[in-house]
Amino acid sequence: MATSQSQVGIRDLAPGLWIWRARHPSWTKDADWQPVVTSTFVESGGERLVLDPLAPALDSIGLWERLEKKPPTSAVVLLPDHVRDVDMFVSRYRARAFGPMFFFPDQVPNTPLEPIHADSELPGGVVALYDARGRLETPMWLPEQRMIVFGDVLTERTGELRVWNSPWHEKRELPALRGMLELPFERVIISHCDMDPVHTRAEFEQALDRPPWTG
Repeated sequence: MATSQSQVGIRDLAPGLWIWRARHPSWTKDADWQPVVTSTFVESGGERLVLDPLAPALDSIGLWERLEKKPPTSAVVLLPDHVRDVDMFVSRYRARAFGPMFFFPDQVPNTPLEPIHADSELPGGVVALYDARGRLETPMWLPEQRMIVFGDVLTERTGELRVWNSPWHEKRELPALRGMLELPFERVIISHCDMDPVHTRAEFEQALDRPPWTG
């Protein structure tokens, strides 16, 4: 079972790969997701990418100081409702911006984003995957680190990794997720969790056999 790692802060996972956890300013008590969410920094193929970046309100975790040492070259939004602070990161570091082709009306970024879709290869060899939920999410495959970064496809509740339910769970979503097992990944990173945002390949496989999370 995962250990408690859901608090705010920075966590190193591998050379050139770390995550930070920050409180989401739009969280409310009736939300079906936790108040602290995950963002990812990865160095790959000579590039430096931030995935679903969220700026901490007061930066008590030292995020900006760390990023100044190795500024991001690209900022990536994984799905339409994870726009978060992509405008801030693009402006601050003059990074290239990537994201979905469409956004919710109340979450359109000011920055023009280069569109990504399943099988897109981003700078540094990072690859967008197909999640099949019909929500325009593209999980990111990090070949150098053998890691997959998810937005909302997966969640964790009281230590168990779960697949978030969708109308196409059995017909499309599970086949797409099982197709990811063809990749030689070792761990996955998720945004929303009770305890730990990092899970093993075995935990990912177990999640596919559990009932989906319906909230």
